[in-house]
Amino acid sequence: MELFSNTITSLERGLGNSALKQKVIANNIANADVPNYKSKKVSFGNILEKTELELKRTNSRHLSFDHVKQNPSVYTKRDFQYHDNGNNVDLDQEMADMAKNQLYYQTLIERLNGNFSTLTNVVRGGK
Repeated sequence: MELFSNTITSLERGLGNSALKQKVIANNIANADVPNYKSKKVSFGNILEKTELELKRTNSRHLSFDHVKQNPSVYTKRDFQYHDNGNNVDLDQEMADMAKNQLYYQTLIERLNGNFSTLTNVVRGGK
């Protein structure tokens, strides 16, 4: 028997993914002036997992879920460069990505707190 629902487990996974993304973005920002540094990104693949959802394709034009990734991976962006020194960090884009990720993380925290508040209320008998 699981102590917590799939919702809490999914929120926990989302927090971990967001924390990884924050580390990668912070590393890119820290290396924005380093010659020949190539920025890194996090790939989450498809966040839907077969184990949690029963997915059905009702039309041949629907996306296939045959190759579902469960873990994020970090990759290096090498296809372009913004600076003459070989560095490809776009500082404005990194800052925007960081702000977006912070909002996402905060939303997950608030939702997780709401779930724990509900559990606390149930344990106390609704008092």
